Amino acid sequence: MQHNQARQTPIEEYRADSEPFYLPIANEVESFEAAYLNHIPVLLKGPTGCGKTRFVEYMSWRLGNQNSGVALPLVTINCHEDLTAGDLVGRFLLNNSNTEWVDGPLTRAVKHGGICYLDEVVEARKDTIVVIHSLTDYRRFLPIDKLGLIIDADDQFLLVVSYNPGYQSTLKDLKHSTRQRFAAIEFGYPPPETEAAIIAHEAGVSNGVAESLAHLGAKLRNLDSLEMLEGPNTRLLIYAGKLMRHGMPFRGAVEMAVTQAVTDDHQLQNGIREVAEAIFSD
Repeated sequence: MQHNQARQTPIEEYRADSEPFYLPIANEVESFEAAYLNHIPVLLKGPTGCGKTRFVEYMSWRLGNQNSGVALPLVTINCHEDLTAGDLVGRFLLNNSNTEWVDGPLTRAVKHGGICYLDEVVEARKDTIVVIHSLTDYRRFLPIDKLGLIIDADDQFLLVVSYNPGYQSTLKDLKHSTRQRFAAIEFGYPPPETEAAIIAHEAGVSNGVAESLAHLGAKLRNLDSLEMLEGPNTRLLIYAGKLMRHGMPFRGAVEMAVTQAVTDDHQLQNGIREVAEAIFSD
């Protein structure tokens, strides 16, 4: 195959124009920066709705502004079982009476630089994920078999993937040959005071309401630790806050955004209602 050096043309549509809101939990910001500077691909693991995607958005802004004053391009790909290698790399498309090659999102990120984020990577077919292997070691190139080309990754390119270990199974888990190509950062739910600050900012509610919602989340996750209930993620608590901000009583907001969202078990639903009543009646 012929090597084709990456071009420097930016991909402006993938750049954020404002700073995403993110509150660090531990040393994840410094860890990601070190990985980026050393071209080490990153695996983010943690429960759905705990802030992994927002973290990547924030880091694309932070790293880009540190280096050039604008956010790095962030190409996000939501993985699913029908995702093909062509969806990532590109394909020939019919244009009038001719066919032309159209780069896929992964190829664009490799050529022009930036972060390519494969969200919930275990949802993709294993034969599709193999295409990223040459980007995750010293080679840092992407082969495009249909063009007979090898695209060398731009110096600002970084591959990031995420998955939720809580849903892993023998059928949906990362192969060791893929997993051990990444340095990993583990995410969990924020501590209550941080989660309350996030809810207050994202939902636009008072600190008192945000603290009560964060307290509710922590209480319900204790049931999760007893394998009684999968506790609500931060996203659902923000939804409840938004509903309350627009005038919905706490009972209705929690019922819609939390109780009905996390379980269909009537006994567990009643337990959630009792916990919420106790917290919001204080």
